[in-house]
Amino acid sequence: MTEDYSPPTSEWYHPTEDIVEHANVPDYEAVYAEAQDDLEAFWAKRANTLEWHKMWDKVLDDSNAPFYKWFVGAKTNIVHNALDRHTKTWRRNKLAFIWEGENGDKVTMSYWRLWQEGNKFANVLRSMGVKKGDRVTIYMGRVPEIIIAMLACAKIGAPHSVVYGGFSDQALADRIADAQSRVLVTADGAWLRGKIVRLKDVVDEAVRRSPVVDTVIVVKRTGHDINMEQGRDYWYHDLMALPIASRYCETEVMDAEDPLFILYTSGTTGKPKGVLHTHGGYQVYTSTTLEWAFDIKDDDRWWCAADPGWITGHSYIVYAPLILGATSIIYEGAPNFPYPDRWWRIVEEYGVTILYTAPTAIRGLMRFGDAWANRHDLSSLRLLGSVGEPINPEAWRWYHRVIGREECPIIDTWWQTETGGFMICPLPSVGLKPGSATRPFPGISVDIINDEGKSCEPGEDGNLVIQGPWPSMLRTVWGDDQRFLDQYWSKYKEQGWYLAGDTARRDADGYYWIIGRNDDVIKVSGYRLGTAEVESALVSHETVAEAAVIAVPDELRGNVIHAYCILVNGVDGSKELEAELKNHVGDEVGPIAKPSVINFVEKLPKTRSGKIMRRILKAEAQGLPVGDTSTLEE
Repeated sequence: MTEDYSPPTSEWYHPTEDIVEHANVPDYEAVYAEAQDDLEAFWAKRANTLEWHKMWDKVLDDSNAPFYKWFVGAKTNIVHNALDRHTKTWRRNKLAFIWEGENGDKVTMSYWRLWQEGNKFANVLRSMGVKKGDRVTIYMGRVPEIIIAMLACAKIGAPHSVVYGGFSDQALADRIADAQSRVLVTADGAWLRGKIVRLKDVVDEAVRRSPVVDTVIVVKRTGHDINMEQGRDYWYHDLMALPIASRYCETEVMDAEDPLFILYTSGTTGKPKGVLHTHGGYQVYTSTTLEWAFDIKDDDRWWCAADPGWITGHSYIVYAPLILGATSIIYEGAPNFPYPDRWWRIVEEYGVTILYTAPTAIRGLMRFGDAWANRHDLSSLRLLGSVGEPINPEAWRWYHRVIGREECPIIDTWWQTETGGFMICPLPSVGLKPGSATRPFPGISVDIINDEGKSCEPGEDGNLVIQGPWPSMLRTVWGDDQRFLDQYWSKYKEQGWYLAGDTARRDADGYYWIIGRNDDVIKVSGYRLGTAEVESALVSHETVAEAAVIAVPDELRGNVIHAYCILVNGVDGSKELEAELKNHVGDEVGPIAKPSVINFVEKLPKTRSGKIMRRILKAEAQGLPVGDTSTLEE
């Protein structure tokens, strides 16, 4: 993806009259104006669509900004709105989700059964000594039990820390140590492209490195032989069969500002940031954004094709769809296994009405041409979505033409782990431009600002900022309030603006175009990786003295990683060493972090203060002008 990807602003795709007429929000401008007129009244109105054990005393407390508090004094639990209340209505027998394993296994679960399974596992966790406020780490593939585990944690007030199942033992150990999780929930393995991902092996090594864990609960998914340590490791199915796993569990009454989960996201320094979200504001914002942006109706079949281990999965596989009483599709494996029509067969078989996925997946399936999609009936689809990175217009058009039959609006969403929900995205009733995330969601004020703190002119690149609080905003970085302040609020401290860390531009129609990260975070296939994590992995190899990594645009994956390594004296670079270092990074951080290219160099461009100028490496890698080098060390 190049930075010069904005199509002419005259390229419009307008919704049909039928879409506008039946949309949950037919008039974006009116609703946006309502929110701007009285923000607190707007969010109070949305919060009143949910149930609360006790109503709030105050909608927003900004007395200690940027440590904002929402729905102050309210008592709630997100699981009450996601499950408990549905068991008292006709939705108790509605399907909460339809799950398909890569190997063809299938599970369907009604709201009633999901409520029971969540209760049972909540009681199991309590029997293991998990109390309100204790953190539980979850490390699994895309199986029903990951959702059950998350809901069970939330039900008893134990913040969950879900770690993506592709991360290495060291990455998992770091996150366990930071959250101080005593209990870890995992699986023996997961299926991916017909092979077993040996999750329990990773867990065993991570627990060795981070011995705070004393209990490991293991879901049997693949059935291969694994190590089970007596007194520490327990099979999930054995525990769920015990009398302690009662089908009823009282939902813990939480304060609106009590922690719901910690989710780690890579930063510009080596230590990942534990982003903290809370029960009250998060449930209001995520359910509102899904209901309005994706126009969720009772008869929809919603498929968010993300991993529950990322924020997209937290917000739009687990919590928001359940709050809205939707039926979700969940698929375990790769989009092109065993053939490139796996997704399209799922759409046809289950009558999927809304598909939400990443540009990386769209580009990957686009490579196989139109025929694989055309052999399936995709007429059930009425909306499409995009998440994770800016979608290039060519992929947008293919998605719209081939998958959406030129009838489905594409809801291109910009948001972050930190924001909890969509921040810039169209509603179905809004006109679209391929590659643009369009306009801010109602209740959100954004701007593009230069380094002097002034608004940029149309077409001018600048820093994307959010100009006020919103209910699902991160409350802090777990255990590090100062990092929260430094990372997000220090650049525009006087104005009180949140720095998103993305570069963007706005066109003459007020539409926003996200260009990419302006810090040292690399986004590969929609996943964020800190340069420091990858560089640290390289330098941990005995042959590497110093390393720098950059993101280079790639047509399929959005970005790939190029690494530059200075080797220790007496070691020469070779193809064999390059392969060894790639595998080493995969072992230390995870396969997603493997560099595609490793360059062996004598020196790295640095400022006089010693900071590596990755900008210069990036320009040279792409054959672009290197720009100002006045701060470069001689």
